[in-house]
Order: sequence, then structure tokens, then C-alpha cells
Amino acid sequence: MNKVYIVGAGPGDPELITVKGLKTIQRADVILYDRLINTELLNEAGDEAELIYCGKRPDNHSLDQKTINRLLCNFALQGKSVTRLKGGDPFVFGRGGEEAEELAKNRIPFEIVPGISSGVAAPAYAGIPVTHRNYSSSVAFLSGVNKHGYDQEEYWEHVVKSMDTLCIYMGVKKLPEICARLIRHGRPPETPIALVEWGTTAHQRTVTGSLRNIVEKANDLKNPSIIIVGKVVKLREQLQWFEQLENKTETHVPSIVG
Repeated sequence: MNKVYIVGAGPGDPELITVKGLKTIQRADVILYDRLINTELLNEAGDEAELIYCGKRPDNHSLDQKTINRLLCNFALQGKSVTRLKGGDPFVFGRGGEEAEELAKNRIPFEIVPGISSGVAAPAYAGIPVTHRNYSSSVAFLSGVNKHGYDQEEYWEHVVKSMDTLCIYMGVKKLPEICARLIRHGRPPETPIALVEWGTTAHQRTVTGSLRNIVEKANDLKNPSIIIVGKVVKLREQLQWFEQLENKTETHVPSIVG
């Protein structure tokens, strides 16, 4: 039996993968990779490595989660070194915890290799620090798609009142609902908000506005996008740097699957 590495590939720029994560790609016998990884990273795999696409769209899963779990176990039991390559960080809305649970249940050795999450990286590339001494001492990472059975109003009321900055994943389709809930639970309509689409890649786009007008201003943005809510968004006007890079087209072009 060999080991399974559950690896965060980072947010899109292939240079943002960790050194340890890159080594697991180079040494793997099998790589199971997700839709949002930059496929330039697969060029680092060995010539004999087997590459298996596990990409998921909201309305189309190439492989369901049970099948992915089974493949991870089966390949490890065959004595192969397995790298499970996931966008961002595998334990931040990446279902890496579920995969690790399955491996642990089957007594298969595994390692978690953290990655840079888009909830931190995309705002940084947009010139928005998620914390700042003068604006924000707390940040929450939220999913725009909540587990069924949650009391939605209670959930949003809690985060609105307890956190300065909100970073919301998978929320573009629910942007009108999110803005309405934030206002309903106490955020002023003029609260700054930003959306960063394809953060850290050459396709990155950032739109800023307020809770009152962002739905209209960002109506053509799609997933993957991160939503940032809070006073820190004001700093983008001073700190935006990525748009000034002359060579970003050459060094940050993603190769997107699916």
C-alpha cells in the first residue's frame, strides 16, 4: 500500500503552488485533479503518471464524490502513490475532509498538503487585504451555498454581527439574495463590496461597489468568483497592483479544463 496526498494547487496562478505540493505531482503514479486547478501544473507529472479528471460544475459532475473516494482507495491499495489535486486549499470548501475521512476509515495512509485559498489570494491580487489594523480585525470565510437544514436567517445574522470582513465563496448566483440578507441584518446599504473573478490569473476581473448597487455593476461576472464585503474593499483604490504587471499575460495564463 502507498500513500495518498490531498494537495491544494492554489488559486490559479501556477507559481502559487507550494514546493511540497509540486513535489507530490512530480512523484505521483496517479493524479486525480479538479476543474479549477491550473493544468499547467500537470506538465510537472512524470511521463508514466495516470491523469484522471474529476471536475465538477454545479450542474455537471464528471465523477461523483463516492466514485472519487473509491478511486483514491483502490489506487493506494494497488501500491501506487496518489496525488489528489484540488483548487485552492483542500480543507477550505474543497471536500478534502470528506476524502480524508474515507481514507482513514479504510486505514490508508494519507497526508494533507495545504494550499493558498482563493479567499485570501484573490482579494490580495485585487489589492484588498482581508484584515487591516484600521478597518478589520476579523474575517469569516463563508459559502454562498449552505447545507440544507440550516436556519439561513440565523446564520447570516450571526456572521453580519460578528465579523468585520466577509469572504464568500460560490456566491455569484445568489448575489442579490446575499446583499439583501446583509442589509436586512444590519449592514448599511453603502457597505463596500467587491467581486474578483478568476483571481490570480490573467483573466482576473474585479468589480467594486456597494451592497446597494453591486448586483447591477457585476451582472456579467460568473463563477469562479470571490465576494469580499467590508471596509477593507476601500483600500483597492490605493493598493491595486496586479493590473499594473506588464508580464502577467505571459506568466499567469491559466489552462482551464471543463
